[in-house]
Amino acid sequence: MGIVLDRTELPDALAEPGRPVRPAWITTLSLANLGVFLGFFTPIQILLPLQLERVDSAHKAALLSWVTGVGALVAMLANPLAGALSDRTTSRFGRRRPWILAGALLGALGLLLTAVQHTVLGIAAGWAVAQLGLNVMLAGTTAPVADQVPVGQRALVSGWTGISQSLGLVVGAVLVTTVVTGVLSGYALTAGATVAAALPFVLGFREPVLRRRAAITARELLGGYWVSPRRHPDFGWAWATRFLINLGNAIGTLYLLYYLTDAVHYRSPDQGVLILTAVYTLAALLTAIPAGLVSDRTGRRKNLVLLSCAVMAVAALLLAGVHSWPATILAAVVLGAGYGIYLAVDQALVTQVLPAAADRAKDLGVINIANSGPQVLAPALAAPVIAHAGGYGGLYTLTALLTLLAGALVRRIRAVA
Repeated sequence: MGIVLDRTELPDALAEPGRPVRPAWITTLSLANLGVFLGFFTPIQILLPLQLERVDSAHKAALLSWVTGVGALVAMLANPLAGALSDRTTSRFGRRRPWILAGALLGALGLLLTAVQHTVLGIAAGWAVAQLGLNVMLAGTTAPVADQVPVGQRALVSGWTGISQSLGLVVGAVLVTTVVTGVLSGYALTAGATVAAALPFVLGFREPVLRRRAAITARELLGGYWVSPRRHPDFGWAWATRFLINLGNAIGTLYLLYYLTDAVHYRSPDQGVLILTAVYTLAALLTAIPAGLVSDRTGRRKNLVLLSCAVMAVAALLLAGVHSWPATILAAVVLGAGYGIYLAVDQALVTQVLPAAADRAKDLGVINIANSGPQVLAPALAAPVIAHAGGYGGLYTLTALLTLLAGALVRRIRAVA
């Protein structure tokens, strides 16, 4: 993974892609994304809550907020850094694949370290290592869409890779609730699956090689965390839209297991999470690919993002107002339908407002802060809302308002229809 000092660049590595990618390429990249989100969501949704409940059941919600917040802070720092280094990597294996494999291995190690911890500090430290590795992997799996997929195919490809995010919830929940039992075995299986999912893309496809590129300085690395919204306003609005949508989702999903336990009083909350995730994912599957096709054929992105925000807000308001199992199932259907549209179209939109081809992975890493940053902020917002501002009704009302605001902001983007 060499980084050299000459500024000569291989045009193919930085040129705007024009040749459509093949189904096998889409499939293996989607599988690699599935591995990333298995590593992210399986612990957050099931393993960490169970593990922390054993440590201190009386303060489980606060402890979960703290641990996931630490991990999200690591993610915010790691993703743009890994992207910047990836942009400058001159390996004969390409810029992205070495980082995907390295991140998968480090993420798996972090999951295994988390599994054997019995204190809050130990769990937080292990999860921080896992987040570091998984975000290195994420930086590598995000950039190929901008690197190699033409604009007219991006929403379709983003639909498939976005579905992998939803499938990560389902597959992970199935693995740790039906295939294995126990927290330790759940982490071990998740770690193995994360690495296995990365290998087909890493080993199966070449990518354009960057022959020479100037080494990045520490000052440039630090400066890379900031993309001026004054100079690049469309990028800024896209970032703000994603941040608000993910903040709303983080607030809602972080406490889903406890919502089923304390508000819905469902008899088996962990199984309930599995059922809801399966319903949500099926709904997302049914909308993501059609939305991607429509967006690619029409060239229009913003109206579909706005539609997705409105649909997701309806789901949140349903959860806020009716605390019953049938209402929760219906909300999962509506939320999945809206999120499927969002996953396909928003990622394609983002790739069209990146400031510079030479910094695609770094700038996508900055965009990914809008994914991980809400994980830090959500606990700070959610805990007092549950305690002092309406409980779970107030929590999901806040989710709806944030999502609607995101839909309003996406209209400010000018360069994309």
